Amino acid sequence: MKKLLLLLIFGYTTVQAQDIPFNCDFNAYLFQYNDVYAVDLASGNSYTVATDVTEGNINATAYNPADGFIWGSLTSPDKTIVRIGKDFKTKTFYIDELPSTNRYVGDVSAKGIYYLKGGGKTYYKIDLNPESDSYSKYLSTADLSQNISVHDWAFNAVDGFLYTVERKTNILFRINPENGTVLSLGIVPILSNLDYTYGAVYFDASGRFYVSANQTGTIYVIQNVQDLTGTNSMESNLFAFGPSSSQNDGARCPTAPVLQEICDNGIDDDGDGLIDCEDPSCSGYAGCPVIETTSSSSANAGGLESNNRLSEQISKRNFNRTKTSYKFDQTTAKPLMKSNTYGRATSGKATIQLSDFVPLEIINEDSVIESSPKDLIGITNATEVYSVDYMRGSQAIASILVLETEKGVYEHTKYICDRLLGAELVSVSTIEIKEQQFIKALIKNIDGSLEFVLSLSAKPTNNNTNFGIESHWNIDKYENNVKFYNFQIWSNSLDDLIHLGEEVVTLLDIKKPVTSYNNSTPPTVFVKKGKYFNGKLNLQIVNTNRSTSVAFDGGLRMTETDGVENVSSTIDLNGNYISNVEVDAGSLFDIGFRIGDGIATPDDLFMSDGPWGYDDAAPSTTVTNYTVDTNENTFNDNDYAVERNINLQATTSEYIATYRALTPKFNPIDLTAYNSFNFQAKGTGTMIIRLVKESIGAWEMQYKSTVNLTETLSDYSIHFSEFESSNGEPFEVNDITTIVFTMLAENGEKTIKEMTLEQLRFTTAVSLSIANVENNALLSPIAVPNPMITSTNIHFTTQQAETVTLLVYNQLGALVKQIPFEAVAGKNAILLNRNNLSTGLYFCKVKSNHAQYEITKLLME
Repeated sequence: MKKLLLLLIFGYTTVQAQDIPFNCDFNAYLFQYNDVYAVDLASGNSYTVATDVTEGNINATAYNPADGFIWGSLTSPDKTIVRIGKDFKTKTFYIDELPSTNRYVGDVSAKGIYYLKGGGKTYYKIDLNPESDSYSKYLSTADLSQNISVHDWAFNAVDGFLYTVERKTNILFRINPENGTVLSLGIVPILSNLDYTYGAVYFDASGRFYVSANQTGTIYVIQNVQDLTGTNSMESNLFAFGPSSSQNDGARCPTAPVLQEICDNGIDDDGDGLIDCEDPSCSGYAGCPVIETTSSSSANAGGLESNNRLSEQISKRNFNRTKTSYKFDQTTAKPLMKSNTYGRATSGKATIQLSDFVPLEIINEDSVIESSPKDLIGITNATEVYSVDYMRGSQAIASILVLETEKGVYEHTKYICDRLLGAELVSVSTIEIKEQQFIKALIKNIDGSLEFVLSLSAKPTNNNTNFGIESHWNIDKYENNVKFYNFQIWSNSLDDLIHLGEEVVTLLDIKKPVTSYNNSTPPTVFVKKGKYFNGKLNLQIVNTNRSTSVAFDGGLRMTETDGVENVSSTIDLNGNYISNVEVDAGSLFDIGFRIGDGIATPDDLFMSDGPWGYDDAAPSTTVTNYTVDTNENTFNDNDYAVERNINLQATTSEYIATYRALTPKFNPIDLTAYNSFNFQAKGTGTMIIRLVKESIGAWEMQYKSTVNLTETLSDYSIHFSEFESSNGEPFEVNDITTIVFTMLAENGEKTIKEMTLEQLRFTTAVSLSIANVENNALLSPIAVPNPMITSTNIHFTTQQAETVTLLVYNQLGALVKQIPFEAVAGKNAILLNRNNLSTGLYFCKVKSNHAQYEITKLLME
């Protein structure tokens, strides 16, 4: 009687039970302990849908086609299974025949039979068909034909068999649930040589088998498993990058489809915001490169802080690299060799070197080279910097940047800062290191390469005897005013990233035992990519938990010399997964902002326009006034605007220069769609203008032109053909990084130099408004005859003898003829023969080093 009473109590225990089934929705559900996440298999993105749904932890979860509910096995109460509704209310059932522990593999057949297993060969059958007389009752126990080490299995609705993948061997098995016969179908090619636990597996209606690795969260797909015999070839691939878990299990309706990306049609077929080769599921398909074959970026170029506090210093650092033609040469870099003390504890008095925390011989690299960006010291809050690149052959495959800071965490994170440079945040989720979850990001760089990114920081604790590790998406979550060892790790391989991360934590633990972790979850609403142009912030927002709106809070500066202005608004997302949003930010130089739905971790982003700066490196140069102002006039839509105006005054006996980078990090821009550089200017004396090409190493070889400034603000238009280099080659504007304006002191005497630059732009039009000359008299060449048939003379006057050039442009702004001419003081005439020029309107310009001439219109009949 007592036993019967116990069965009745446990057999019908309910926790606010509701009869609301899932009814085969498209989500995959990931159970971690007693929390539940919805996973979009197409993108890998996940979000929390319920927490603490049961008293004990849930495992062996499965969708039951017979009733539309999800079922699982509980750690407590003892010998208990649980039914979970779509509202995540639960009902528990006591099954006395079950073992008390070791139940973590499970799925339910189309007939409603729950197949439950732990370690070893034995599995249990429970009837979960609500139409059955034996509903919720134990049926029988059986044994597999061989012992396999697996952590989840799933039914394929196409053939009715169970499928699973074994850890370490990475073999795909087909199991007959009726008699336990196990058939090996071979090693899954995409999983070959991996050592992960596959704790969550799923099917779709077509018989595709999706396998999630616990440690990395990577989701792999095996195509059409029902057609495999064990001898024919198996097709497998990456599919998405999802969340990791040290304890997880998956459940999904096996007859629900999963949207698939068609890799060559230019359409986002699966709705994850990734088109064709951008989508990980296209890795190696339809001409798409395999996702892990591209080079990783060098750590020597990394480490800039994600804020506006140090904009001027960072700008000068980048300009100095440009001016000195600095390029990191991996072929001559110093190698880092593994010492006898690698991975060994040292005495308490021994000084810690940053190189002590650098993993070696972990990712099958050929060599490890030092790539430390020493010029970060003094312009950031880092007191010491050390970095390495991991090489296979001539390609970098991973990098680690280690920075020591004294009063708080290092303020740069690669996933925040790189998005201002045109990179895209493809996905953000978690990986597992030492049974702790860390945030991983997948970034698509501006050159199309992909990198997996991990950030963590370690702080001394317990009187400097231990380390505590923190890892957060938001910098303000780190503890303030403490010392940190900061690690930025990135790789072209997620598997290499996790191995490097694990070894970093191991090396930290060897130096000082790690006794605490304080890690955050990744954002569920984030900016995939963003761009500022002409007063607008254009953002593409990924909204994994389908929030209706997010709060936008930021601080912007209108110019480099302005203070920060706080802004806030609400962005409507309407529950859409992908939203293209335009934020009216007005004219600005930079903005740091946060978006969040108030539910999960918010996303932080720093965006900037290319910076203005000045070069006062000459010992005799002192800048007495420098201001940057917003543009008062609008730009033509067809122009490439170089926003903001500058005023500069300095004393020097050598030179003073100001510069404008076209991008925040001095990346090259292709300007071949334009043919001239236009601006307004005034100042004192001659100004040299350089358009700096990334491909030219020597500063003296950069292309330049000169103009004579006056006290009156005047218009200037310089055709690209007027920029010259000592190399004598035609100017190609396919990789311009910076515009540099230089004024030299005449005869080396100390003098005051002033310049005002406004309304800078690259354009396709040849401006008809040219600067006034020194005496404000307009120099206007005249063509006689005009219109012309076979020839004409261009008449002009000059105050001194010099060599000038007649430049002739067609209506498209293309230079079609140039004629050098030895001018004499006074009146001159340049003969222009028609030759092969066609009928139409032309523009003639006399180029002089001592005067500015108005453009003359010439009609050829």
